[in-house]
Amino acid sequence: MLGFAAIAIGPENQVENPNWLTTLLTEVGRGYVSLLTVLVIPLVVTAVISSVARLREVANAARLAVQTLLWFALTALASVVVGIVAGLVTKPWLTAGVSADTAAEPGKVGEWTAFLTGLIPSNIFGLGVKVTQTDAGVTASPSFSILQILLISIALGVAALKVGPKADTFVAFAESALAVVQKVLWWIIRLAPIGTAALIGKAIVTYGWSSLASLGTFVLALYASLLVVWLVVYPLVLKLNGLSVRQFYRNVWPVISLGFVTRSSMGVMPVTQQVTERNLGVPRGYASFAVPLGATTKMDGCAAIFPALAAIFIAQFYGIELNVTHYLLIAFVAVIGSAATAGTTGATVMLTLTLSTLGLPLAGVGLLLAVEPIVDMGRTALNVTGQALVPAIVAKREGILDKAAYDAKPSFTGVAV
Repeated sequence: MLGFAAIAIGPENQVENPNWLTTLLTEVGRGYVSLLTVLVIPLVVTAVISSVARLREVANAARLAVQTLLWFALTALASVVVGIVAGLVTKPWLTAGVSADTAAEPGKVGEWTAFLTGLIPSNIFGLGVKVTQTDAGVTASPSFSILQILLISIALGVAALKVGPKADTFVAFAESALAVVQKVLWWIIRLAPIGTAALIGKAIVTYGWSSLASLGTFVLALYASLLVVWLVVYPLVLKLNGLSVRQFYRNVWPVISLGFVTRSSMGVMPVTQQVTERNLGVPRGYASFAVPLGATTKMDGCAAIFPALAAIFIAQFYGIELNVTHYLLIAFVAVIGSAATAGTTGATVMLTLTLSTLGLPLAGVGLLLAVEPIVDMGRTALNVTGQALVPAIVAKREGILDKAAYDAKPSFTGVAV
């Protein structure tokens, strides 16, 4: 309603000439996402250190890690198959009306070595600073690599485990800090209805539907693929593992809706972990490992469906015929590529990695930028769903899932959309 109100107050070009309500929605939504993002580092560090240090309480830790990676790969493979099929079905209409004027080389290209370079931290905090010099002066933008932070935290937790009783004070501090971080997180989550309303309103005003004229078939094909994974693939996985489909979606709805409007898997990671533990009944010791790892490497929307469909779109536009080998390569990149580019993974990075592997023109990336925000909303919602799904499945298969918590009325409802 707020989005439509903003349009009604000033319908003329809300992107370049925003009115006061549009500006308000933008700032409130951005502020809420920032509040969530600022807790990512302390949550990961304290949760992972305390959990790894208490690994004696979690049986078969190595087996859990292997199972997690296996299910990441299996669900990614199923998702990329859906994306390829959607591309083949819609191929005759996929590029109708698309102009070559928007073709442009991407500013960043995915690389297979990104995993190794992104894994090694340059400092103990896993932080980096990008310095930009302009006429107005020098600005510094800090950033962090969740993969590096995860590695550092695991190392500190293992060290505490090996040190033994001497590290009890350190572990107790980590557990105490985790409790404080979770309390602050809960306060922020209480603001979710306000933040979510602002984000939805901003999305309606900013993105609208005018850019869908020439790329409508692509957008519809992508959302149809996302729905197939949501309504067929994931429910099938849940059923095969003896879990209620309806209850799962009731439990994870807070993070699905928040992921849709924020378009940031990393930004909502604290909420994903809270939902996975409290609503799905996944033990904290395992969830604190699986969820941060999933936020970095588990992206069925951005790293599987989108690159597959987009690669077929670009090949069709440039008149390049794809064969079985190309489709196998697409599947390979979807399953392995998201891990290879962990720490830098995004839809555009994954798409460039896919195109490079197939030998397709990278300039084709620019053809899809007009609808990037619109498709990113659905992609992110699917990403966070998968990031919660896999820990629940693995916990159920390993006999550590709190089934009573899973079947109960969700204790954490976080977001009201």
